[in-house]
Amino acid sequence: MSVSEIEESDLVTSASLEEKAKLKRHFSRFDIYFFLICTIVGVDTLAQVATNGAQGFLWLIFLCIFFFVPYGLLVAELGASVPEEGGAYVWTRMAWGRLTAALNSVFYWFSNPVWIGATLSLLAVAAIQKYFFSFEDNSAWYYIIGLAYIWFSVWSAILSFGVGKWIPTIGAWCRIALVALFSVSTIIYAGKYGLNFPAASDWTPTWAAFIVLVPLIFYNLVGFDVPSAAGDEMTNPQKDVPVSVLRAMVTSILLYGLPILAIICIIPPKDLEGVSGLLDAVDKVFQVWGSAEGFMIKIAVIMFILAVVSSASSWLMGADRAQAIAAVDGAGPRWLGRFSANFGTPVNVNLVSGILSTMVFLAASTMTSGDAANAFNVTIGIVLLFTTLSYIVIFPSVIKLRKSHPHINRPYKIPGGMAGVWVCGLITTFWAVFASLVGIFPGLGDGQILNDADLPDGVTRGGYTAMALGSIAVTLVVGLIFYWLGTPTRKNLVVDPEAPVDESLV
Repeated sequence: MSVSEIEESDLVTSASLEEKAKLKRHFSRFDIYFFLICTIVGVDTLAQVATNGAQGFLWLIFLCIFFFVPYGLLVAELGASVPEEGGAYVWTRMAWGRLTAALNSVFYWFSNPVWIGATLSLLAVAAIQKYFFSFEDNSAWYYIIGLAYIWFSVWSAILSFGVGKWIPTIGAWCRIALVALFSVSTIIYAGKYGLNFPAASDWTPTWAAFIVLVPLIFYNLVGFDVPSAAGDEMTNPQKDVPVSVLRAMVTSILLYGLPILAIICIIPPKDLEGVSGLLDAVDKVFQVWGSAEGFMIKIAVIMFILAVVSSASSWLMGADRAQAIAAVDGAGPRWLGRFSANFGTPVNVNLVSGILSTMVFLAASTMTSGDAANAFNVTIGIVLLFTTLSYIVIFPSVIKLRKSHPHINRPYKIPGGMAGVWVCGLITTFWAVFASLVGIFPGLGDGQILNDADLPDGVTRGGYTAMALGSIAVTLVVGLIFYWLGTPTRKNLVVDPEAPVDESLV
């Protein structure tokens, strides 16, 4: 079949085939499952959900049922039917074309180095500062630990996937062990001191809590698609992706639900503070260990830090691969997508992510007060929404591909036929749109069209909206520049030898 007989969005570049030839298949079902736990279950935001008390737990369970499950079914189908390196980028390119996928890929990728530099690194520093040895903010130790955290995460993403994948696996084990240890301690604590169980009235759903929590919980629950960015490195994606997604779905609900429920039953929401609501609760319940309390707390904090480290590693491994494939597929500068012949990993984009994270960490560390700090914090919060925005394009791809690519072998299909596909595609897209709108326009519908009381401290509605729309506009411009820089690469489009053939064109 000639190139002219195939849709442009189904063709690949010769550069893409050249780079993918460096990949090795060593990503098994075991690895995918633990990688998923690591990308989905983030310990850094447990405190924010628990701060909302019973409402936090209530809306978590609600979104698990009406978002998380359809999302998992959607990715199980896409990951098994289009198991190519690049994952979400390839799905959106096949569904909506290369330009749309190029712009969306920048949003999908860019939020991760910002998240690592502005949130996770500071969380790791604060945990060490509080529980292991004291040092001043902005001291030498402060910067050594923060930068070590960032560049260890980058180094783990650069390592051969056969080695680097063990960091997310260890991180997943740490999450499971931490939740198990915390749960056992909570049971002992409850038997000894009782619990601070929320009143019945606290469980009544409120719109105010709903619009505050939806973007946060949505952000917590995404990550099913991240391992599929390494589709050509999986040993058997057609079988392993659906099984791993469905297993991780159940495990993730438990790993989120149990600690959040335990936290709100121990510490009143108004008393939650510190580096993490989970560690605040650990401080309180681990007194049941008596003389071993200090030792047990340090064990818990080590597991917490390893979980935070592995979150950065796993998202870098996935999002950086997606952006690298976009670059060598003509949706970005060619050099950004080069894979190492020795490691089989996209070293250049990994290094760029590390540089961006370092810049954000240094800025976050120096901007601690004043108008500049307020503007910086708001901008960071908006950039973290970029992942949410990217899913508005990713989720409906499952519907489009069912219609435009019926010839693709689908070893796993969303239950319910085409009706099930529409339900999963539309309901997940709805939540992505809603979470994005509420994030860009805080206070949306909270007693009025826009409630300014829900804005971050120190900013006006006009200022916030300008920063939100400005950040999005700048990122779109970067995406267009990337696409323009990919023009020479796009001139060499070829047929993907591994792509399924549409028999109607033969």
